[in-house]
Amino acid sequence: MSGKIAFQGEPGAYSHEACRLKQPDLEAVPCRTFEDVIDMVRAGDADLAMLPVENSTFGRVADIHHLMPDSGLHILDEAFVRVHINLLALPGTPIEQITHAMSHTMLLGQCREFLRKRGIHRVKGADTAGSAREVAQRGEPTLAALASELAGEIYGLDVLARQIEDQGTNTTRFLVMGREADHARRGDHGMMTSFIFRVRNIPAALYKAMGGFATNGVNMVKLESYMVGGSFTATQFFAEIEGHPDDPNVALALEELTYFSSMLRILGTYPADPARR
Repeated sequence: MSGKIAFQGEPGAYSHEACRLKQPDLEAVPCRTFEDVIDMVRAGDADLAMLPVENSTFGRVADIHHLMPDSGLHILDEAFVRVHINLLALPGTPIEQITHAMSHTMLLGQCREFLRKRGIHRVKGADTAGSAREVAQRGEPTLAALASELAGEIYGLDVLARQIEDQGTNTTRFLVMGREADHARRGDHGMMTSFIFRVRNIPAALYKAMGGFATNGVNMVKLESYMVGGSFTATQFFAEIEGHPDDPNVALALEELTYFSSMLRILGTYPADPARR
């Protein structure tokens, strides 16, 4: 496949890394906001969107859960990316010379122990790749950035230390979205189905709606609720299950969910990423 995949952030961001990992043959195009990513795909200026949905340390990306249902796009794939944080500096700079490190607040917090041991002061930057770009532009040999190796490659910085995060399990999950749904594929590691629904206004509707998944042996891996349109009474649910809507047990579970729901919309059916296991 040739074409473009859009992501939010600067070149060298972890979303850019996810594009390279999942769609290495596509040109990765940076966008300012998540809305810009979605609009670019809807307009046909990019073939796919790479959107982060959750992080193992910081939880879900709330903006995406609100944007996905009305985006008009369909989930085609998922990608799990380990967030390896690296200390990047001007070429030829010894690590002993670094006194300050710049990055997004979250990454600074994830490298707290590494920075403390070396007496490196934290400097808040707008984002990870943007901090790498600023370090390259400012040309200060005492200033480093915390970012991906890809950012170092793009902005011409040396990697002084690799994988310096305090916890070695930090992972971000991304969803690949496109204009057309594809339910024909079957993954080697199983299938996932994501959907949104609203339950009918009857007693125990959610409990009854969920019962169909239990009785039909369908594993639900995610169920999240959030308000719709600022209303405290209109609650929408985002759910993910293992399986394909064409699987007999999944079809029965969704049929029961439909009976107790005022709205049900499949956002995508896609192969499970091997990293999920």
